[in-house]
Amino acid sequence: MTFYGTIKKDQKTKSLCKRLQPGEIAFITHYNIDEVAAQELVEKKVKAVVNAHESFIPSFPGKGTDYLLKNGIFVLDKVGMEAFCAIQNGEWVEIRGQSLFTSSGKVFQGRIVDPGLLNVSSKDLEINLARQLDCFVQNTLEYARKEKELILGKLEFPPLNTQLTGKHVLVVVRGKNYKQDLRAIRSYIKEVRPVLIGVDGGGDALCELGFSPQMIVGDMDSVSDESLNKAHEIIVHAYQNGHAPGLKRIRHLNLQAKKISSPGTSEDLALLLAYENNPELIVIVGSHTHMIDFLEKGRGGMGSTFLVRLKIGHKLVDARGLAQLYRGGIKWTLVSALLVAALIPVIIMASLSPLIRHIFYLLTWRLGF
Repeated sequence: MTFYGTIKKDQKTKSLCKRLQPGEIAFITHYNIDEVAAQELVEKKVKAVVNAHESFIPSFPGKGTDYLLKNGIFVLDKVGMEAFCAIQNGEWVEIRGQSLFTSSGKVFQGRIVDPGLLNVSSKDLEINLARQLDCFVQNTLEYARKEKELILGKLEFPPLNTQLTGKHVLVVVRGKNYKQDLRAIRSYIKEVRPVLIGVDGGGDALCELGFSPQMIVGDMDSVSDESLNKAHEIIVHAYQNGHAPGLKRIRHLNLQAKKISSPGTSEDLALLLAYENNPELIVIVGSHTHMIDFLEKGRGGMGSTFLVRLKIGHKLVDARGLAQLYRGGIKWTLVSALLVAALIPVIIMASLSPLIRHIFYLLTWRLGF
């Protein structure tokens, strides 16, 4: 296979996706591509993906790489950081088999990733999965033991400008199928009008659908400036020692923000923040809930997430199941029945009205029936 095109690169795939145009070649440094990143690359309609690192590893399913291949995107990986540093943004390149040719005459070698390669990895996975699960459970319990006091009782939450008490709260996380699931519950958002909280890039998804997030929570590494400016309130997730790298960006934009130091993920913090303000219901889109989600992100356990779900579970609803129901599409049998029901009054009126009967008679005579 041979591909020509403009190549764009970034060490963060989520940042690169904001700059990609259809037909371009994406150059990433993404060890073990996760499914969310793959979905965004497919959404950008890239011609090919070049990866400096391994696109998948045999330790657990290479869902991201598999998603790219199933959507017809060529993947060349293990090209190396030397190539990443040498190739310029916007440079014209050619991919010919496992070779990457640059406009400056340099040639770099990689590995073509195909379904057969992934199938071999899947066989190794069956052997490793039990070991991975055992380690993950052990790590989760260890993290939960260390973090239980902080998560379940000792976090300090500042007073919010946004009113959550007694309301539905929708928390949008940049997780698997988050954009599709969010579109599927658009009618719920319009009818119920929940308080909208975007967790980092989840704020962008809300804005793309035409909604303004009342609140954005996170470390501010994947949300756009436009979304931050639209948010009514910003909560920066800080480390337990109080350091919050995201505050620098907020100040650069001349925006105001509150800071909360918390262990765990920004998703955990957003859910706890909502819960502590006594909402009627918390709905979450794009949540990370199972082992593969966390392993893809390089996390060996889910202690804080496990504890948060224990605490707020009676008020939490995952929108993913609801979205699956919405995806059924229009059932034309029901539409037909509705049309027939709507025609019944017309037929009755026609049978009772001499004038309408006469019009139908002239019409059928004119048409030759």
